[in-house]
Amino acid sequence: MIPIEKIKLIVEKYNNLEKQLAASDIDKRDFVQKSKEYSNIGEIINEAKGYIGFEKAKEDLEKILNEKNGDEEMITLAENELIQLSKKKIEYEKTLKIYLLPKDEADSKNAILEMRAGTGGLEASLFVSDLYKMYEKVCLNNKWSFEIINISKSGEGFKEVILLIKGKNIFSFLKYESGVHRVQRVPKTETQGRIHTSAATVAVLPEAEEVDVKINEKDLRIDVFRSGGPGGQSVNTTDSAVRITHLPTGIVVSQQDEKSQHRNKEKGMRILRSRVYEAEREKKDKERSENRKSQIGSGDRSERIRTYNFPQGRVTDHRINLTLHKLEAFLNGDAFDELNQTLRLQDQEIKLANLKTK
Repeated sequence: MIPIEKIKLIVEKYNNLEKQLAASDIDKRDFVQKSKEYSNIGEIINEAKGYIGFEKAKEDLEKILNEKNGDEEMITLAENELIQLSKKKIEYEKTLKIYLLPKDEADSKNAILEMRAGTGGLEASLFVSDLYKMYEKVCLNNKWSFEIINISKSGEGFKEVILLIKGKNIFSFLKYESGVHRVQRVPKTETQGRIHTSAATVAVLPEAEEVDVKINEKDLRIDVFRSGGPGGQSVNTTDSAVRITHLPTGIVVSQQDEKSQHRNKEKGMRILRSRVYEAEREKKDKERSENRKSQIGSGDRSERIRTYNFPQGRVTDHRINLTLHKLEAFLNGDAFDELNQTLRLQDQEIKLANLKTK
């Protein structure tokens, strides 16, 4: 049972935000922040009002039921309405409990998804190519837009791919992808038919906006150099590649995909801002160590989270011990939502159980 006063405060906050957003003198930064809060509460405001109004509605219906000479038809209608109202209250409570769970402030953000080849040489780079195609299909299936920020080829595969994925609550969907993805299969070059194991690292960062993290120009060292990619009309002829170093954290970003130095700097800053923001989030999470214990996986890039076994046609998520014998459908993006939904539900259950014990 959720204390009614707690829900009343949510409705009160919603009404106050509505008034503040309508004010003509609101600061731009405040407007962005408060708009997000208002939108988030707006998703559960009907449930909150329904939960608050339950006791009054129940009392009114019980008066009809307790009338000595009440109309039979009215009593039957009141009985049915009370049953429906009680069912609705259970649904309201379930929705509100999930809303009251400790929030990841980044859940509503777009995501920067980084894939890098790990151990396994050529096979690892081919696996990055497979993962890239999988996430591309997931985006198409969910009608998310994506932009290639950086792509680095390695033979027939990719050494690194960085994507910006945009849509509603993208980070909340994709954050469970961070970690080591392992593939087991027989390479095309393997003459003995032996199964090789390779790995790729996936990192999912919330896209940070300027209001989320302040980066001072004096804290940056920017170096320009010639692109080192394959030959082309303009590659290697100008110093268009950019390396940005954030001096306080030591975070370094290199960008050379674009022909324009300005565009490379713009893309590099987008990645840098998100990495600095994520570093700050990780620092806070370590300080609040309980938060790490109450979620699926730690988001640690060195944690092995999933195995893709081609000979057996299965994909196994080690965090929740779930195996799907539909590897092809998973890599086509068709079974991705099934696993993602299971991860999210289990994460909610862990947090709800954690909430009850406090």
